[in-house]
Amino acid sequence: MAPSSVVVTIENPKSISLVEINDLNSPAFRDKNKAANPKRFTKVLLLKAQRTLGCIPWLANSLCTTFASVKKRIALSDKNDEDPKYRGKLYRFIRAFLAISVVALFIEIFAYFNQWQLNLVNPWEVQSLWQWTYMAWISFRVDYIAPTLASLTTFCIVLFLIQSVDRLLLCLGCFWIKLRKIKPIISEDASDPEDGSNFPMVLVQIPMCNEKEVFAQSIGAVCQLDWPKERFLVQVLDDSDDEVLQQMIRNECLSWKEKGVNIIYRHRFIRTGYKAGNLKSAMACDYVQDYEFVAIFDADFQPNPDFLKLTVPHFKGKPDVGLVQARWTFVNKDENLLTRLQNINLCFHFEVEQQVNGHYLNFFGFNGTAGVWRIKALEESGGWLERTTVEDMDIAVRAHLCGWKFIYVDDVRALCELPESYEAYKKQQHRWHSGPMQLFRLCLPSILKSKISVWKKANLIFLFFLLRKLILPFYSFTLFCIILPLTMFIPEAELPPWVICYIPIVMSILNILPSPKSFPFLMPYLLFENTMSVTKFNAMVSGLFQLGSAYEWVVTKKTGRASESDLVALAERESKNMNEEKISRRLSESGLELFGKLKEHEEVPKKKKANKIYRKELALAFLLLTAAARSLLSAQGIHFYYLLFQGLTFLIVGLDLIGEQVS
Repeated sequence: MAPSSVVVTIENPKSISLVEINDLNSPAFRDKNKAANPKRFTKVLLLKAQRTLGCIPWLANSLCTTFASVKKRIALSDKNDEDPKYRGKLYRFIRAFLAISVVALFIEIFAYFNQWQLNLVNPWEVQSLWQWTYMAWISFRVDYIAPTLASLTTFCIVLFLIQSVDRLLLCLGCFWIKLRKIKPIISEDASDPEDGSNFPMVLVQIPMCNEKEVFAQSIGAVCQLDWPKERFLVQVLDDSDDEVLQQMIRNECLSWKEKGVNIIYRHRFIRTGYKAGNLKSAMACDYVQDYEFVAIFDADFQPNPDFLKLTVPHFKGKPDVGLVQARWTFVNKDENLLTRLQNINLCFHFEVEQQVNGHYLNFFGFNGTAGVWRIKALEESGGWLERTTVEDMDIAVRAHLCGWKFIYVDDVRALCELPESYEAYKKQQHRWHSGPMQLFRLCLPSILKSKISVWKKANLIFLFFLLRKLILPFYSFTLFCIILPLTMFIPEAELPPWVICYIPIVMSILNILPSPKSFPFLMPYLLFENTMSVTKFNAMVSGLFQLGSAYEWVVTKKTGRASESDLVALAERESKNMNEEKISRRLSESGLELFGKLKEHEEVPKKKKANKIYRKELALAFLLLTAAARSLLSAQGIHFYYLLFQGLTFLIVGLDLIGEQVS
């Protein structure tokens, strides 16, 4: 029998005989397949159609829910919700860019479906005015716009590569520290636990302003520090403008004073200079001269009892050390997606940037809290100044110019909390990125005239300020939010895929290494960081050119999380009951009046707060989605997917759908 033959055997040979087909392409076999295949194909189509129809209600319901949420969010938003200074000229520029992009998209779609390949046609052969105009535009963009855009793109790519090399070197330095297990060394005779008089005098300061949610837990944590009671003093520096809250904080201090803690409550009548003015006023007290060191904790920080015993001994035998900085840890890092992404950034900052700079350079930016200063170093550096919104970075730079060295201890940690709403995080980042540019303008002459080495000057100017505070937000916003969508309409200046995808992913992996449990959030982290570039760029420009929002200071909103989320409500109720009992027990007739005010204060119905709409982010979202639609016409795979997902990320952030949600 031939290899291609098919034998069909029938059980009833009387009526039907044996049929043998030696050729599969014979008319008999082909006719049989024609009869069978349509039926089989119809069944497959019906099955797939049934499955597809089953998904349609789910997809329709999801889309309806999404659009309803978006419509409700936009309808409930107030046009004045977002402060105009957070939009300004940059918002108008993005909006104009979006309008031009939409018009260009319709023109490109029209040209695409009419199959205009006019760059290959002689201008004299073109009959239509529209075709001639479109061809003139192509010629103009090739000759004039594309070269300029290509030059700007090359410049930004060079900055991007320099910053990536800096990030890689920081990671290699951290890897070497971990490999060699390098840690700051404490002198063996730093302190005698049996001799209390051998402990140095330490001043502990808690600056706060309207910190109703966190003041009690912060004061309680500081008052329980394991240090001889007669060798340290707690200063509660309250800048609150609410009289009821002032009395609550004063009562909390009085309660700890009755337990034997040396604690002082201070309130300024003239509250200028924000946190710097508060600290400067406290350091002017006469009794400060009796103390050798000062530890600073913001109102939401809860140091462990052994904090001072793990940090102060680093000063022993090292008269040139001016600061010992500890690491932050976060009680709410897993609260929502926003806090998880912040945790990735700050873990890299502390474990890599601070640790490497502290070990190799003996210098890093003071984080403003969870650190111990030698008071002599503060005084010789000029003390706290009110000239910028980053007083911590200011005093660190001036101390470094005076020759003081810094030590970073990664294994000493202080518990605090992260902003849970995008509004609070946005304002915090604006201050953190506008302040360094203010400081750079003010410090540049002092850096150039200082007596430190040329290498230290170069590190301060080019690495500390320019590369990490100016260049990073500049190229990040310009390259990924302006140039990339622009190249979709000017394809002659296309961005290579390794700039859009490969190197950013590698850099994100390096960023996430200090917090390996966050690896599943790699792509959201990359997209969100690019989304935040618009806020950072705007803040950098406002600080560099001294614009209106450069000197704004907004206290970051706290929630007072001191335990797991399921215990927060219980802790808040207990704190409230304790405050009421202290007020009613400790105060006489005037105290009863205060207690009545407190009850009235709590019973006043507060204005219902809602999530905001961020128009700058929304404008960029539609711009990137428009560019993504344009990229489909030229079949650019990586560019399309990046623009699509980055545009959707901007849309989510612009509608304030990330972080804490309020009704």
